[in-house]
Amino acid sequence: MANIVAIVGRPNVGKSTLFNRLTGTRRAIVMNTAGTTRDRQYGKAEWCGREFSVIDTGGWVVNSDDTFESEINRQVDLAIREADVVLLVVDVNQGVTEFDTEVAHLLRQAK
Repeated sequence: MANIVAIVGRPNVGKSTLFNRLTGTRRAIVMNTAGTTRDRQYGKAEWCGREFSVIDTGGWVVNSDDTFESEINRQVDLAIREADVVLLVVDVNQGVTEFDTEVAHLLRQAK
């Protein structure tokens, strides 16, 4: 299946919740603790009669205290390169942050 959607964004913005909703599963762990998802997770989804694959990713961060930051960001980058569509999720309560804007700019430049 060539239709791949990668879900990216900061930690705890609802990426895993969206993944579970799209795939109709509870495979992605959803917690209030930031950094729960660290690797890519794949699932299958259907929307309006079209099947596609979905990739849940860890929260994209920079300059954090997380010792796994570089590896998490590498996994996000791999998902972006693999995807046909990249869905940037932001937190509706916080609004679009400066970091979200920077990520959106980077995504617009991606192939």
